[in-house]
Amino acid sequence: MSKTLKTAALVGVVAASFAAHGVQAQEKEKCFGVALAGQNDCAAGAGTTCAGTSKVDYQGNSWSLVDAGTCTEIELPAMADGSARMGSLEALDRDLPMDG
Repeated sequence: MSKTLKTAALVGVVAASFAAHGVQAQEKEKCFGVALAGQNDCAAGAGTTCAGTSKVDYQGNSWSLVDAGTCTEIELPAMADGSARMGSLEALDRDLPMDG
C-alpha cells in the first residue's frame, strides 16, 4: 500500500469517527454584562466600538459570545449594593463607564 493511500485511508477513518460521534460546533449567543474590562467581543453601545473596548468589568452594554443557553447561568460577583449581577441576552443599563 502506498504512503498516499495509507494517508487517505487514515483521514477517512478519522472523518468517519467524527461523523459517527456527531461532533458539532457548539452554538454561541451574545451575552451582555459578563466580560471583564477590555475583554468584550464587540460593540454594544456608548463606551464600546468593537472587541476589547469595554472600559469597566461586567459593562452592561458590551457583549461576549458564550455557549448558547448559558448566558444567565454564568456566576458573576454581586454588585456593590449586594444585589445579584447576571448576564443578559439584551444590553443592560448597569456597570456603564462614567463617561458613557
